[in-house]
Amino acid sequence: MKVGIIFGSKSDKDIMKNAAIALKEFEVEYEVHILSAHRVPERLMEVIKEMENNGVECIIAGAGLAAHLPGVIASHTVMPVIGVPIKAAIEGIDSLLSIVQMPKSIPVATVGINNSYNAGMLAVQILSLKDLELKNKLVKYRKEMKENFIAENEEAFEL
Repeated sequence: MKVGIIFGSKSDKDIMKNAAIALKEFEVEYEVHILSAHRVPERLMEVIKEMENNGVECIIAGAGLAAHLPGVIASHTVMPVIGVPIKAAIEGIDSLLSIVQMPKSIPVATVGINNSYNAGMLAVQILSLKDLELKNKLVKYRKEMKENFIAENEEAFEL
């Protein structure tokens, strides 16, 4: 059980590291690649095939500007692809729309702008469908999150 994390530029590392943080919290293995759908398309295709052969079950792909990377990946695999729009031009709205508006039959699940942590959490949810131990960790995490929220906000306060 493994997740692939792909993004197009070293400058995206600080945004995409949060996906890895979420995966680490649940002890999910991952591999990271910096690849461009435009600059090294042949290498991207090779890596996707390697991932399919090496137990990767889901790919998180971060992209800004033209934001083609998640869609290109989705067009070359049947693994679930989670797109992370990265803020570049127009506050990231351009990236968000590029990723979320995929053509019929080639979907990319999409999280909020710069929210790779949620992409990691969505990958955990996807993998938990097949892994009971991971599902139990996720249920425990959610329960503790709710309990912590209630405890932190139980007391009255003034505005």
